[in-house]
Amino acid sequence: MGNWLQRLETRWVRRHAGSPTPLPGDAGRAPITLITGSSEGIGRSLANEFASRGHRLMLVARNLDLLEAVASELRRDFGVEVHVAAIDLAAEDAVIQVEAALEAARAYPDYLVNNAGIGLGGSFAQQETTKLNHLLGVNVDVLTRLTRRFLPDMLARARGGVLNIGSIGGLFPGPYQAAYYASKAFVVSLTEALAHENAGRGVRISVAIPGPVATRFHEKMGATQANYLKLQTVPSPDQVGRIVYSGFMGRRILIAPGILATFNSIAVRFMPHFLFVPFIGWFLKQRY
Repeated sequence: MGNWLQRLETRWVRRHAGSPTPLPGDAGRAPITLITGSSEGIGRSLANEFASRGHRLMLVARNLDLLEAVASELRRDFGVEVHVAAIDLAAEDAVIQVEAALEAARAYPDYLVNNAGIGLGGSFAQQETTKLNHLLGVNVDVLTRLTRRFLPDMLARARGGVLNIGSIGGLFPGPYQAAYYASKAFVVSLTEALAHENAGRGVRISVAIPGPVATRFHEKMGATQANYLKLQTVPSPDQVGRIVYSGFMGRRILIAPGILATFNSIAVRFMPHFLFVPFIGWFLKQRY
């Protein structure tokens, strides 16, 4: 009911938002879709979805070789213009580097896809401080700073959009992946708040909340032996990418890709918290 009412409000307000308006600084620059973490996984699949609809792309990740390989495939398959920028998004000057890459491409972000993210498995008390800081830098800090940098211009143009990739884990605590789940709770909360603040102003603002996806993410975070990978079907990133792209273009605010993610997003609202948190802890704990 809440989502239906919000969509109705958005449609009503949009009638008074006015037509898209170019900014003076847009002269000589072209709109582009900026996707972070786009060398593999969900980010790679979303790049494919945008490219197949003719969007110009700016792909951002750390590994230049992987980025170039993805860019070559997209240019070959869809004939679109693709730029790449090898940037460590945990760096203090990451946003400045992104701006420089956009300037070099003579482009401005029409769509911003904050997909880059990292995870950490295991007990929080045993995590290395440097790894925790890196997680917060990528999952929370740079996502916030990129959104703050480019959202005001989108609102001034009355067009564009921000798509944040969260997680179903952003809806509840995650023992044994505590910092990761908490970071995604921030992403979900921020996105839903921004969507409400800016409803009807011509800008799409959405957050995807996928469950586990068949990528190298779980291996990288050291969680390959956790129960959650053994007790459920894990979709491919291409399956998730298609649903997320469709939901974003359909102006859905909270996008749960797939039946299981949708079920979990509903179940969490009804299961008692004192039962749910221990269950999630059992679900996430490594089984060696």
